[in-house]
Amino acid sequence: MIMIVRLVLAAVILGAVAGCAGGGGSTTSQQTNPPPQTTPPQALPVLALTAVTSGLAVPTAITHAGDGSGRLFVVEQGGTIRIVNSGGALLRTPFLDISGRLVSGGERGLLGIAFPPGFSTKKYFYVDYTRAADGATVVSRFSVSANPDVADTTSEQVLLVVSQPFANHKGGQLAFGPEGMLYVGLGDGGSGGDPMGNGQNTATLLGKLLRLDVEAGVAPYRIPSDNPFTASATAKPEIWALGLRNPWRFSFDRQTGDLYIADVGQDAWEEIDFQSAGAAGGANYGWNLLEGPACYSPATGCVPPPAYSAPVASYGHDVGCAVIGGYVYRGPGNLNMQGLYFYGDFCSGRVWALRKVGNAWQSDLLQQTGLAISSFGEDEAGRLYVADYTTGTIYRVDEQ
Repeated sequence: MIMIVRLVLAAVILGAVAGCAGGGGSTTSQQTNPPPQTTPPQALPVLALTAVTSGLAVPTAITHAGDGSGRLFVVEQGGTIRIVNSGGALLRTPFLDISGRLVSGGERGLLGIAFPPGFSTKKYFYVDYTRAADGATVVSRFSVSANPDVADTTSEQVLLVVSQPFANHKGGQLAFGPEGMLYVGLGDGGSGGDPMGNGQNTATLLGKLLRLDVEAGVAPYRIPSDNPFTASATAKPEIWALGLRNPWRFSFDRQTGDLYIADVGQDAWEEIDFQSAGAAGGANYGWNLLEGPACYSPATGCVPPPAYSAPVASYGHDVGCAVIGGYVYRGPGNLNMQGLYFYGDFCSGRVWALRKVGNAWQSDLLQQTGLAISSFGEDEAGRLYVADYTTGTIYRVDEQ
């Protein structure tokens, strides 16, 4: 199975508790202005899942190229990327096939893809996979061939190689931020409990969110000058955030630029982390001192690290076993989905909506889908999709 198979399924949500702000005005006879109006709470959507395509093999990511083509690109763990065209047809020939270059299975394989801003003229893209020779994480760039639906497999330019000590916790997400930098999610390197202490060690890239300027024309990439550890003599300058165990899908709100990270837990908790747009780097999400909202090592009395950023939502393993990060919905229609961050769980198939109500975060269970959710995705217009890892089916998510 994918990254984080556990044995726990369940029944009750332990979501974040919300507060709601109200308002009122004077009710005396001297009142000359109407009282402030409160905004009625947004109704939660009832979801409808529509199958878009099927026949995929263990999908791990869904995205678009931002080129106006209407295509969806679906990553298959075994080393191929497939295209669903604007008419909903799954093209027979893979967009990319590098299955011979990687090791797949468990939590390894082809795990991420990202198209740069301006892809329609640049004609290249980025992938994240685990290398066949030694299981190392590789981030590389490929160009598209003369056929826009087929990449040139001979064009690979390797940008980053990260050695991996164990076979699990690879992360693998790639995404361009609103400022044009490439963000790379890396797990803590595996085993259980982070035995090497990678999550809190800034001398390694493992257990981190990286931020790279891959579009600057500098090989293999440029370190952004505002990365938080550029002045350190010991920390890796690529690091943007730390304290992550296995970030399985992060995304930027296309309207606000806010960052959401789903970090898969160890024994007890799954969590959603958040960074507001424009915030400085260096946030520490706590692993392995903390798991979700609770101490992990030590089990009690832990001291949160400097720059600690607590999760905005979490749930226990009586509800699910592996959080799958999604997106803030900004697509057409679906009025009650607007502005909600959708995320799910691999084992239980549950889907939640996260929103900020007043000064508090509120997470609501929307549906138990029955799917083995491995990834969410969005198309160029902002419509939301979800992948079923077991059946290889991609669904569009709407409200009824």
